[in-house]
Amino acid sequence: MTCPQETTTADEHVGTREGARESAPPSPEGEGAPPPSVGEGTAPPAPSRWVTALFAVACGTAVANVYFAQPLLVTLGHDLAIGPAAVGAVVTLTQIGYGFGLFFLVPLGDLVEPRRLVVTQSALLAGALAVVGAAPSAPVLLAALAVVGFLAVVTQTLVAFAASLAGPERRGRVVGQVTGGVVVGILLARTVSGALADLAGWRSVYLASAVLTLLIALCLRRLLPRRDRRGPSMGYRRLLASTIALFTEEPVFRFRALLALLVFAAFSTLWSCVALPLSAAPLSLSHTAIGAFGLVGAAGALAAAPAGRLHDRGLGEWTTGTALTLLAVSWLPLAFTQRSLWALAVGAVVLDLAVQAVHVTNQSVIYAVRPDAGSRLIGGYMVFYSIGSATGAIASTAVYAAAGWGAVCVLGGAISLLALAVWALVHVRYARHGGRVTTRR
Repeated sequence: MTCPQETTTADEHVGTREGARESAPPSPEGEGAPPPSVGEGTAPPAPSRWVTALFAVACGTAVANVYFAQPLLVTLGHDLAIGPAAVGAVVTLTQIGYGFGLFFLVPLGDLVEPRRLVVTQSALLAGALAVVGAAPSAPVLLAALAVVGFLAVVTQTLVAFAASLAGPERRGRVVGQVTGGVVVGILLARTVSGALADLAGWRSVYLASAVLTLLIALCLRRLLPRRDRRGPSMGYRRLLASTIALFTEEPVFRFRALLALLVFAAFSTLWSCVALPLSAAPLSLSHTAIGAFGLVGAAGALAAAPAGRLHDRGLGEWTTGTALTLLAVSWLPLAFTQRSLWALAVGAVVLDLAVQAVHVTNQSVIYAVRPDAGSRLIGGYMVFYSIGSATGAIASTAVYAAAGWGAVCVLGGAISLLALAVWALVHVRYARHGGRVTTRR
């Protein structure tokens, strides 16, 4: 399989290096072990519609576990005697676990056979969720939630695996469809957990997720192909070191990681703070009504597949620039949230469409830089995603407390304009030298 190559410029090398192509011969199918194995150098057809849908469902289900606790904090605190000052640790420890998983687990996709890795992680995640659902005390709950966050990064392993199963001409579309599942999982997690908790208590949220995750693990084991690792092997310590080295070696990775930090800071500025003006006068919405706006945000998933198709047609830079422009514009209607819920709905849809278009394009571009290191690139990229999300959450709530919703919208708009400016400057710089910051086949 010939992988997409980056164009180099007079300033710096902006692409894949010779010898980084997948070149191993196809491996034979294991006797009595369906589905078939796919060699690392094989040019496989894109995964079927059903397999792609399974990837999307598995990703959405796994990532939702990171966000289930957010609407349940008060209930968890009362049930397990966690004080108001400490209950925030429920979310914090889950996010910390997720961050560690991005660095220590996701790169294993380049070292371990990926089907075995995702099935094992999913099964262990189901076990950790069961422990959360049955937790008798706060220490057990907090420890188990940290493990849930650590294992929930199977989402990123699945994204890299799905990308590896599609040829360059279909990779963007597949990544877009799978990322759509991630978006839906993130935005609907709060709504689903709130509804289940109202019906059967907060423990039912995690126990139901444990059962669903185990069922998905069984489906993944049965339906996903094996991809034999026949390239040069490396130890785990060297694998982690190479993840850091990729950041210094690949300019495209650095650029797209910076864009991820900025766009997800803008994304988190909205979604981490919007409940505050919605619950305050004059709107004074209930928790259920506020959670329902996650359904509005889920429209962002609609941008994932089209953005991937545009990347496959060589329009990744156009998609990025257009989406970043829309991201900046989205803060204009959002500024009128306290006067009109329709303004919030319109702004939220535009913002989420823009963020997901950039996100899908980013992942498609960076995977093509070094397909042999796809899991390390995706994992490293998501570290910047997490940093941006955390920064947006902290900054937006602090700004709201100090100056209100209007100031939050100014903050979000400023972050979005900064992302657009960074893209424009880099794009113009490379255009002057006849280069591009997107992949070409």
